[in-house]
Order: sequence, then C-alpha cells, then structure tokens
Amino acid sequence: MVQLAKGSRKSGATRRIYLSLRDQILSGVYDTGEKLPSSRALAGELGVSRTTVTAAYDQLISEGYIQVRQGAKPTVGFEGRHTCTRPESRPQDTTPRVSAYASRAMALPKNISPEQAVLQYDFRYGDVASSDFPKLAWRRALNAAVLAHRERLGYEHPAGSLALRRALQSYLWRARGIECDVAQIIIVSGSQQALDLCARVLVDAGSQVVLEEPCYAMARNVMLATGAMPVATPCDKDGMDTSRLPDPTGVALAFVTPSHQFPLGGVLPSGRRKALIEWAIAGNTYIIEDDYDGEYRYDVRPIPPLWMTGKGRVIYVGTVSKTLSPTLRLGYTVLPSTLVETFVRCKQITDRHSSSFEQEALASMIDTGAYESHVRKMRRLNAERRAVFLNAMAEAFGDEVDIVGTSAGLHIVAWFNCLTASDEERFAGCARQEGVGIYPISRLFASPTDQRAGFIFGYASMPVALIGKAVEKLVQVYRSKFWSA
Repeated sequence: MVQLAKGSRKSGATRRIYLSLRDQILSGVYDTGEKLPSSRALAGELGVSRTTVTAAYDQLISEGYIQVRQGAKPTVGFEGRHTCTRPESRPQDTTPRVSAYASRAMALPKNISPEQAVLQYDFRYGDVASSDFPKLAWRRALNAAVLAHRERLGYEHPAGSLALRRALQSYLWRARGIECDVAQIIIVSGSQQALDLCARVLVDAGSQVVLEEPCYAMARNVMLATGAMPVATPCDKDGMDTSRLPDPTGVALAFVTPSHQFPLGGVLPSGRRKALIEWAIAGNTYIIEDDYDGEYRYDVRPIPPLWMTGKGRVIYVGTVSKTLSPTLRLGYTVLPSTLVETFVRCKQITDRHSSSFEQEALASMIDTGAYESHVRKMRRLNAERRAVFLNAMAEAFGDEVDIVGTSAGLHIVAWFNCLTASDEERFAGCARQEGVGIYPISRLFASPTDQRAGFIFGYASMPVALIGKAVEKLVQVYRSKFWSA
C-alpha cells in the first residue's frame, strides 16, 4: 500500500505522491516489474482526485521509474539506471574539489565587514554616511530611467551605457583633465571589478606584478588569487619609491595610487611619475592608476592623473563609491585604445554588463549637474569632518601621535609613537570592546614590520557630532590599557 503523509492538501499532493512512490521503489518496497495501483484506485485510497495521481504517475514515467501499457496497471520500470535498493551511504569528503584560483582565494585573509558587529564609533575607511547620499536626486534620476520608454528589455553592451560613457567623458575632462574617446571608457561594477578585469586580461599565473608597500589589500588579493607573484615596492611620504622598481622585463603590470597613495597619503611627484612611465615603456608593461578619491582635495590643488602623460601604458580606474555610495557598485576605467576590445570581450564573459537603470540614473545626474553639485557638497562636509577629527586627535594625543595623509581623501594614518606594530591588534581589540573601530596599518603590508603602531582612520561615515566623542573614547582606552606599556 502507498504510504502518504497525513494532512496532504490538493496543493502539493502530486509531489507528495510522487516522492512517496519514488522512495518506495528505490527502497525495494516495489520490485522491478511489480504492478502499482491504478490511478483510479490510488486516488480513491488517498482521497485525492484522479488528475492528481495521474500527474504524479506522469512524472515517474518521465524519469523512468514506472512503465505504463494501454489497459494495464503501471509497473515498476526496468531502466538500468534505477536500482531497487538505496545506495549505500558513503563518507563525504569535507574538502571540496575546487580550482587553483579558488584555493588561492580561500587562503587569503577573510575580511568581510558586514559580518562584523556594528559599532557606535567606527573609523572604518571606505564607508560613507548614509545621511550624505542624495536620496531625492537619485530617486528622481532612477525613476526617470525605469519609466523611460523602451522597445524591449535586453542585454546591453558590455562596455556600459553609451549615455553614461558620454557623460563621464565630459565629466573626466572637467574634473580631472582626462581627454579620451567614449570607446575607451568601460563601466564596471565598482573599481574592484576593474582590478579583477586587469588581472584576467594582463596577468598569468606566475607573472610578476608590482604593488605598493603598503598597498590596498583587495588589490593585492586580486593578484594573489590570479596566481601572480607580487613585488612589493616601498612607499614613503611621496608615494612609491620608483628608484626601487624591479627590472621591468617579465613584469605584467604595476598597481599605483599616485594622486593619494593608499594608505599613507603621499602624492607621487613629477620626477617619479616620469620614471614610472619610462619603466613601463621599457618593459612593455601596463600601470593601473587607481584614482579612488580624486574628488577630495583640501590643502592642495588637484593632481593631474598619471593617465595624461602615460603614453598608452596607463589604465585609469575611477569610482563613485566615495562620492555617492559603495552600495551602488558603479565604477569606470579609461583604457589605452589597444586594450579596449580585449577588455570588452572579457567584461562580457564576467557579467554581461553592469546594471542599466543605475547607469542611466548616474548619467542623468552628471548631465544635469546634480552629481557635481553633490560632489562639491561632500567636499565641504568631509572637510568639516576632517578638521573636527584632526583637532580632536591633537587635543587628545598631542605629540604622542604623528598624523599623515591629511591633505586629500577621506582617511588619515595616525602613527602612535609609544606603541609598536606588535601592539596594533591588541589596541584595536581593546578599542572595539569599547565600541570604537580602528584598523591596523600592518594588515596592508606584505611582510611584518617593526615600525611604530599605525592605524587608518576613515572619517567620512561619522556624523560631526560623534567624531569628538569617538576620539575621547579612544584616548580613554589608550590611557587605561597602554599608558603604562
């Protein structure tokens, strides 16, 4: 007799009958060739419609579990791929078989910020204040994009919305002095995808890649996951020390942040820029210029991008994560013309194209001037946050800390003169217990250091009123836990 769980309703009854019969066939309750009840008889037995039973039988027939002949009851099928006993359970290997890329990626440090507890005072770099987002302007632009008439909804060009690329072409000329063709601009899902595309297009496993030391961790991770061999090139107050670049022969590419070195804040001077370009030309290699916060300058004039003098060796990467929000996942890259087709083809394989509605909304904001108006507002707000933070740090710590990288961007680095690098994690842990998030700079070095303790402080996500309180809380932790050290 077919055993069916009680409480079956018409909705879902077909699947329950199917699963019940299938399990009984597999477990040997019904042997090969044995007859099953007719659909009419089984329907009466279970109190369901004959149509419900027939649908379950049809599924079993399609999978080869039963056979039906005209005028006869269904019988258990003779298909060799079906057995009449359950397979013996075998111990499962807990280690999945994955690619070399996945193995390398899994070996990297895990740092997924949404998995961490929310703190009252968090100096995490990269976050921006929710209150800063231009909600009304973005909603109007996005609504217009969604409501615009379209003949069809389909996949867009992998390079991105033509409207946005045209808007960015004009914006980059006005804001950064970059003159390029629309075809050289590719829209990406944040600058991280741009880095990943560069690695996929230009780097083979075992290739050398020049990275700054210290370096943006996710840039290093992209290269390590690809199987590249990073060459850490030290940075000082003026950015990457180009006198210490390796022989360019065999180097696939170099990653730099010349307008505001991350995290130390140095600006690459003209002599080093020239040396870096000549190095790339000599080695027939490319340079990734990550201009991650180029819109924020306080005490200095905007620095011209390396791309302008790059002689076709520079890949420029920009993003709206620091001006609008990292949640939008909108970025762009300006390529040498010789690389455009290759990047477009690889971008298509990666994700077809970035989200179309958001691209059109951003294009509208740029075209109407709303985006640049918002950038100017953010520059003023973050200049205020910066001033409040620097004043609070000076009052709380005095000459016990040295602060660098203050002239641009949305973060600074504070060096604690009485602490060493070995104290960083303990200090950060104690601060976190008191609700203050600070982030050790040693995590951004390729090798351990014996220098002073340093921490990256991002201030763009914190209301001005809380910045002073956060510093007060931090100095309390410092005095109580480390003053006697």
